[in-house]
Amino acid sequence: MTEDRPPTIDPAAADHWHRAAPARSPWLHEEVGRRMQERLEWIKLRPGAWADWEPVRGGMEAHALVQQRYPQARCFVHEMQPVRAGVAAQQLSRPWWRRMGAPALSIGTLPDSGVQMLWANMALHMSAQPQALIGQWHRAVATDGFLMFSCLGPDSLRELRAVYRALGWPPPAHDFTDMHDWGDMLVHAGFAEPVMDMERITLTWETPARLLQELRELGANLHPHRFGALRGRAFRLRLEHELAAALTGADGRLALIFEIIYGHAFKPAPRVRMSESSSVSLQDMRTLLRGGRTPS
Repeated sequence: MTEDRPPTIDPAAADHWHRAAPARSPWLHEEVGRRMQERLEWIKLRPGAWADWEPVRGGMEAHALVQQRYPQARCFVHEMQPVRAGVAAQQLSRPWWRRMGAPALSIGTLPDSGVQMLWANMALHMSAQPQALIGQWHRAVATDGFLMFSCLGPDSLRELRAVYRALGWPPPAHDFTDMHDWGDMLVHAGFAEPVMDMERITLTWETPARLLQELRELGANLHPHRFGALRGRAFRLRLEHELAAALTGADGRLALIFEIIYGHAFKPAPRVRMSESSSVSLQDMRTLLRGGRTPS
């Protein structure tokens, strides 16, 4: 991906979803977060401070698992929407007797270079400006720290897309980015040694109504060419009928496949190539001096 903005994401729709998304963690997000925290076994660095990017949507149970893994680390929580920030503060607050001697918890904007790990579960595929978002993560991570993230991949919802395509309807969801493109964007933002992994998770439901309910909880259709107006009861009944016919397996349940992409990457020390006239940020210069490095 060479463009900063994914071509099938409507920025206005993405902004609306970010403000209006339910203040709870979908089951799939929690399951992906549980699996992603198991991948922390690969990382030898134990962060003294870490940040969770929007855990109310990303997974509060997953947040607790990471906190258990790093009990002595200070935790920062990035939740800028007031409702979800309030939910995070309420659910993550400890009784006073458990706060004594415990690492501090901060909710709000992340400090530049303030954490050794940034955890971002199931957020990236809903961003209209993913390159800018990765840049925010890069600024928050300290030199030699690392990023852990997950998101949906392009094979997600392929059965649902086939149903809509066969009926001549607009796409039911925006396109999801390939893991190799995410790796390129990580490097472009200044991360190094990106490692990408993927798996497929199949979810099943008893009824089309329950399937549609869970899809609404997972996200929204941000495609610019999605249906332009609300549909009525007749459309809903037709959709449920078509889903039942196309997605029901031998066990009588409807199934959809979700491709899950996992990635992690490290933030190396800045490399400043000098010319006749070069500019170096104050933060990069401090990092270079602390590490005893000279510009290349």
